[in-house]
Amino acid sequence: MSQLKWQFTTLVEAKWETPTVKTLVLDAPAWTGHKAGQHVDIRLTAEDGYQAQRSYSIASAPDDKNLSLTVERIEDGEVSPYLTDVLQTGERLELRGPIGGYFVWNSDQKKNNSQPLLLIAGGSGFVPLMAMIRHRANVGDNTPTRVLYSARSDEEIINREELEELASKDSALEIIYTLTRKQPKHWKGYHRRIDRQMIGEVAWTMKDNPLAFICGPTALVESAANLLQEIEYKSENIKTERFGPTGG
Repeated sequence: MSQLKWQFTTLVEAKWETPTVKTLVLDAPAWTGHKAGQHVDIRLTAEDGYQAQRSYSIASAPDDKNLSLTVERIEDGEVSPYLTDVLQTGERLELRGPIGGYFVWNSDQKKNNSQPLLLIAGGSGFVPLMAMIRHRANVGDNTPTRVLYSARSDEEIINREELEELASKDSALEIIYTLTRKQPKHWKGYHRRIDRQMIGEVAWTMKDNPLAFICGPTALVESAANLLQEIEYKSENIKTERFGPTGG
C-alpha cells in the first residue's frame, strides 16, 4: 500500500445498472493494469481540505480498454452519493490501486484449466466476480463456471443483461439466481437466502476439485463458506471477500 501512488482519472461514461448501482468508466492514463478481483481506493477532497476515502471493487476485466468501477449508492454516505449522483462526464476522480492479491483469478490459456469455478455473490458483491467473468470471456477461456447470485429482487441484479448474454453464448457458463425479498410473477429461480440444500444443488462436487470465490455482506459470505466446508470443500479452495457498513 505504501508504494501505491494516488492518480487522477477522468470519467468518460456512466451507466445505471440498477436503481441504486452505477458503473463509472474511467480514462486512467497512469494505470498499470490489474487482476480480476482486485479493488481500488477512491479519495474525495473538499474545498476546506476534508478528505473521505472508500474502497471499490474493479468491475472491468484486465483486458478491457478502460478501468470501470460499479458503485452502489449508500444513503447518507460520504462518497457513493457523490460518485453516482454528482460526478459528471469529463470530471476527474482520484484513486490508487490496484489493491489485493488473494481474491483474484487469472485465465491461463497456455494450459487446459480443468478446475471449475463456483462464484457466489450477494448484492454488489457480484462486482469483482463480474470482472472474472468478463476476463474469462475476453480471452476465450472455457473453464466450467457456475454463478450463484443472491439479490433482494430481480431489478437489483447487477449486469443482468450482459451476464445472460454471455451465458447464452457459452455452454460452460451457468447462472443461478435467488431472490430473497421479492420475486416477479412466474419466477422460476430460488426465492430464499442461500442454504444447505441450495448449495448442495448448485455447487460442484469435490471430485471436480472446484475453486470457489464468495463476495458480499459478511453474514452471507461466512454462511456460504461454512456450507461449502460442510460438503467437504478444501479451505484453500474457498476464497472470500467481505464487506459491511462503511459509511458509503
